[in-house]
Amino acid sequence: MRFAIGTHSIGDDSPAFIIAELSCNHGQDKQIAIDTVYAAKAAGADAIKLQTFTPDTITIDCSNKYFQITQGTLWDGQTLHSLYKTAYTPWEWHAELFEHAKKAGLISFSSPFDPTAVKFLAELNVPAYKIASFEINDIPLIRLVAQQGKPVIISTGIATLEEIEEAVKTCREAGNNQIALLKCTSSYPAKLAEANLQTIPDLASRFGVIAGLSDHTLGATAPAVAVTLGAKIIEKHFILDKKIGGPDLAFSLDPQEFGLMVQAVRDAEAAMGQVSYELTPQVIKNRVFSRSLFVVKPIKAGEKFTGENVRSIRPGMGLHTRHIDEILGKQAACDIELGTPLAWELVKKG
Repeated sequence: MRFAIGTHSIGDDSPAFIIAELSCNHGQDKQIAIDTVYAAKAAGADAIKLQTFTPDTITIDCSNKYFQITQGTLWDGQTLHSLYKTAYTPWEWHAELFEHAKKAGLISFSSPFDPTAVKFLAELNVPAYKIASFEINDIPLIRLVAQQGKPVIISTGIATLEEIEEAVKTCREAGNNQIALLKCTSSYPAKLAEANLQTIPDLASRFGVIAGLSDHTLGATAPAVAVTLGAKIIEKHFILDKKIGGPDLAFSLDPQEFGLMVQAVRDAEAAMGQVSYELTPQVIKNRVFSRSLFVVKPIKAGEKFTGENVRSIRPGMGLHTRHIDEILGKQAACDIELGTPLAWELVKKG
């Protein structure tokens, strides 16, 4: 499975596509958002992703019990509308941020949260769309996104298996098979013990899609492990400076942390390499330290080789250890000093 987002090919043997999620990590300051774009590039990201909603396109301004956040989250005590009022990225910033991303050499796209956002992003000609975890059950939204004919990246954080199946089916029925599913734990921050990264290869094989990770754990461990399990997309929240604060601070990485994560991912990819039994030149040189048969006590001509005077030891300059049974009991062809690598010419014939 392979598709392209902009100029970046994703899938098969391609390196993981690393997305810096801007989210609300700009404190409603456009210059911070612009600076974050360039910092994400410097930290090693391949893409920057926005979220396209307003408080009124994602929820309504209502304070009854249904709209109160009381689930033991970072945001308890607020209404949904008040939270999203601090968390949204103004739509009038999008075009400018996308332009700065282009200048920085980053791919840029966004998560739409309603049809008006899809239409707005289509007018900006985004190269892909992201469906957020909590929108995976919005089938009309997924259908509309899939109909745009661009890659659709879907986080699976809150979804049951049946809901994932329905989301994928919806994309395919819309004629779009450019689908990526991201393993995601919708807990903020998430615990490593709850990451269940083995789900990544199962998503890929079960649904015939590209699989990846939208990560809310702290640090670089989960992304590095994820790529060894086949993740081709890594998404992580990115913040220019933790002093900015904000709703997503607790699970966002600053430039240094993000850079270390990128390096861990690239190191993991390099370490995976490919199936190979060939020895490198340095390994071949180091074979001198392997085992072989050596004379470990002085032996006189005609004396028999025994387990006391011949042993398998390092280094590897004597006869191969497989010949030990052939040697034992035979006679020495000459006097042999301790520390001599055993060779056939030292064994009496007959």
